[in-house]
Amino acid sequence: MAEKDYKYEIEIIKLEKPLKIDAKLLEDLKRAKLSRKMIAEMKKEAVNCPVLGTQVPFLQCYNCKNFVRRVKGKVYCRGNPL
Repeated sequence: MAEKDYKYEIEIIKLEKPLKIDAKLLEDLKRAKLSRKMIAEMKKEAVNCPVLGTQVPFLQCYNCKNFVRRVKGKVYCRGNPL
């Protein structure tokens, strides 16, 4: 059996209003060739980060070094200290 490359499996939370996101982070994501529509959708999503212990915008999670992948409404996280 293959070894897991993640420690946490986290549900994505859909929000009515987007959480505040750092402008520098948005610029980095735009430079990474993510479409405006995709970024707009992701702004309205959040996750309960097990590393930070708080709810964070999904785009912040997506840009984290612990992010492994996102599949079917779940985020897979390595869980290493930041």
